[in-house]
Amino acid sequence: MSVEAAKETMEFQTEARQILHLMTHSLYSNKEIFLRELISNASDACDKLRFEALKDDSLYGGDSELQIQVSFDKEAKTVTVSDNGIGMSRQEVIDNIGTIASSGTRKFLEKMTGDQAKDSQMIGQFGVGFYSSFIVADNVTVLTRRAGSDEAVLWESDGQGSFTLENASKDSRGTVVTLHLKDDELEFCDNFRLRNIIKQYSDHISLPVMMEKVDFADRKDEDEDKAEKKEVELERVNTAAALWARDRKEISDEEYNEFYKHISMDFEDPLSWTHNKVEGNQSYTSLLYIPKKAPFDLYDRDHKRGVKLYVKRIFIMDDSEHLMPNYLRFVKGVIDSDDLPLNVSREILQKNKVIDRIRGASVKKILGLLETMARNKPDEYKEFWKTFGQVMKEGPIEDYANKERVAKLLRFASTANDSDDQSVSLEDYIGRMQEGQDKIYYITADSYTAARNSPHLEVFKKKGIEVLLLSDRVDEWLVSHLTEFDEKQLQSVARGDLDLDDEAGKDDKDELVKDYEKVITEMKTLLDGKVSEVRISKRLTDSPSCLVLNETDMSAQMQQILEAAGQYAPKAQPVLEINPEHALIKKLQDMKGDEFSDWATLMFEQAQLAAGEMPEDSAEFVKRVNRLLGA
Repeated sequence: MSVEAAKETMEFQTEARQILHLMTHSLYSNKEIFLRELISNASDACDKLRFEALKDDSLYGGDSELQIQVSFDKEAKTVTVSDNGIGMSRQEVIDNIGTIASSGTRKFLEKMTGDQAKDSQMIGQFGVGFYSSFIVADNVTVLTRRAGSDEAVLWESDGQGSFTLENASKDSRGTVVTLHLKDDELEFCDNFRLRNIIKQYSDHISLPVMMEKVDFADRKDEDEDKAEKKEVELERVNTAAALWARDRKEISDEEYNEFYKHISMDFEDPLSWTHNKVEGNQSYTSLLYIPKKAPFDLYDRDHKRGVKLYVKRIFIMDDSEHLMPNYLRFVKGVIDSDDLPLNVSREILQKNKVIDRIRGASVKKILGLLETMARNKPDEYKEFWKTFGQVMKEGPIEDYANKERVAKLLRFASTANDSDDQSVSLEDYIGRMQEGQDKIYYITADSYTAARNSPHLEVFKKKGIEVLLLSDRVDEWLVSHLTEFDEKQLQSVARGDLDLDDEAGKDDKDELVKDYEKVITEMKTLLDGKVSEVRISKRLTDSPSCLVLNETDMSAQMQQILEAAGQYAPKAQPVLEINPEHALIKKLQDMKGDEFSDWATLMFEQAQLAAGEMPEDSAEFVKRVNRLLGA
């Protein structure tokens, strides 16, 4: 049979045709992944040869140095990826390229509809990866010869629905894939561009990826029409030496630091790292770093995560939310799995128990690293907390399984010292609790100064009871989820009826309620719709009044957060507490009419200001203050 007689035109399988259409007509944000896919296929072909050669060493044919080569030709507008792996027979070419024989293909196509049809991340396994070639090429040829065979075959297609097959000649086993680039994709006919793609996506695969060696000092010769053609000299582009795959004892701190800078694009050394290898039902290696400084987009919850995922040393993605929870989004590093299951896309992880276990173990490693730092290097942990403390406070909200461990790592400002440094742990607080105290007291406010000077703290200062001062924006969310620690309830000093077991003054308080019954009744009538109750305070010693939320009420700070996010926030009607020992409150007993109304309203508005709220009618508030000052 002649070569020409053996040439035939065949139609793609229906589903393959659909995928080709998507590849050539959809928009893609990272077209360069075609090179990753072709190098990955070449690496697989070499791995298959190694496996089959275990039983039949003659398949090597005297050439056991497996490698991948990448080249380009500016004049021909081509990029070529070749390997000396297992190669393919004629039928294997039809099966592997003309057909997508996978039960997952239909699911792939279903996901590639609607908005996702424009998602560059939806290409990957089951033979789909090869078709990414048509993102950048309008014609692709595959010349291949199977190991142990003398016959070669040439496959060619323009990606429009059919392909041709013909017998060909090839001196050695392996596969050569040549992409004829579209006119607007000639950026890939560039040595520097291709090298960067290889370094980014395929740097750590075990096989050497070779390219023509370029003496950049002599590059001008390449542009001379009559330049003497030199013998091609190849050099390795990828390191093929995954640092994380080496034994920890063999890796120096300098190497760890340099690798961190490589994967994070950071100029500084990391704060700390943890390197672990897990073997068993799921085999994987993790190398995770904690940076010294926060990235500029730390508080952008939608930013790409910093953990790079590899499968058998092949880079898959660097923003896997499945591998690290959002509150640990500052963590950088790599996770390399030998058998991590993926769906049809290499860039979208399939949610399953295996991934959950890898994620769970990785989180525990980071928390363990932070616990060790907090215990053995408190100054280092203090710096960590200044940088990442606010995002760590999201932990108890997001990570129920590790709520207690994360809670131990939290730090707060406190009335125990005069600094706004967040250095007090919940364990520190419990260790200083007074005899008989069974609650952890805290207050939330818009700022440290507002929290420190809140009238709600007065009785606690008098009794020497420590109060945590919470002023970060996330703190309201935190305490709504972290309601107890070490069997001690967290209690807001500005919420609910205060009970400090002060039985000694109970009779006196009851008497004061009787004395101020008229004032309380008239104030409640005056402030109807603004407060739910007016009562004698158990927490004020110096201020005339304060507002106290009921246990189920939403705080003013939380209302502001929800309103800023465009969500409905129900207005709470707080309790107004008055201090009968204060001169202004005492004067109310003798006031009537407009005078009583002005002063009683001012007590309410003053309490609003102390709680971080503005009076509803600020102009009227100013007039009232001026009126009373001039009285």
